[in-house]
Amino acid sequence: MKRRKWLKKILLGSGATLTGLPVTKGEVNRKKGIRVAHITDVHIRPENNIPERARKTLEEVLTHDVDLFLNGGDSIHDASYDDVTRERVLEQWEVWDQFVEPIRSYEIFSCLGNHDMWWKAPSKEHEMYGKPYAVKRLGIPGRYFSVSRGGWHMIILDSNQSGVRLDEKQFQWLEEELEKLPENTPVLIMSHYPILGVTDHFVGGQHSDFEELKTLFYAHQDKVKLCLSGHQHMVDRAWYNGVDYLCNGSMSGYWWGKGDEHSAGKGYYLESPPGYAILDLFPDGSFENTYYPHSF
Repeated sequence: MKRRKWLKKILLGSGATLTGLPVTKGEVNRKKGIRVAHITDVHIRPENNIPERARKTLEEVLTHDVDLFLNGGDSIHDASYDDVTRERVLEQWEVWDQFVEPIRSYEIFSCLGNHDMWWKAPSKEHEMYGKPYAVKRLGIPGRYFSVSRGGWHMIILDSNQSGVRLDEKQFQWLEEELEKLPENTPVLIMSHYPILGVTDHFVGGQHSDFEELKTLFYAHQDKVKLCLSGHQHMVDRAWYNGVDYLCNGSMSGYWWGKGDEHSAGKGYYLESPPGYAILDLFPDGSFENTYYPHSF
């Protein structure tokens, strides 16, 4: 076999595209599933014309005729730094509300990002302190939860504990959640931090409890198919024990800046472009994931 044909066969067989952006291809003839937009790390704030740039990107997302949105966290630029004031937190959430206004008719399932919580509130009893306020602003039922759509069970986790891991109560809930599902129910798990991936070798940021989680997933290998994440602002794909782990970049790229010193392109961070992912989830547990760079 000639080298070009051999390379093409290997790339397509592994689920990669010739452009290097991750996509998983399934069979051609399948029952129609649902189409999901995965946006993450929007880091929205009022400066530098970011709301308008983010709005244009969202308009592009909507051209893909999606059924629902999965938002991977770090929705606002930052509420976690020591010098962030109450006014600044409110300002960022107001811009977020404006950003999602055009998609209010869609279901939006979000997870908490590490920059979404205001820890410097006057006290832990303050209405804007920590996770409960971020949960409220994102309009989600809790810091972790699950929903079933299109034949898939979607589990949204909260990675924001010391050491980047699930707390004991949440891990037990996840065990019970997987156990009670009927056999062969396809499961998608979304976390802000990657559970397992490639980018940790460059910048860290992976779950510290990945061994416990992979063991749990292996016990339910007929169910757990896909883990989505953000946080890294980098695009990667890992596969282990039948589970695809996809870190789907970030909408903000280099935090809406020009790009890092690698100069791979406008807004790039460590050779990864700003963008979003579109997933087609099929009832048989197969899926397609395509990352779309944007240039706004």
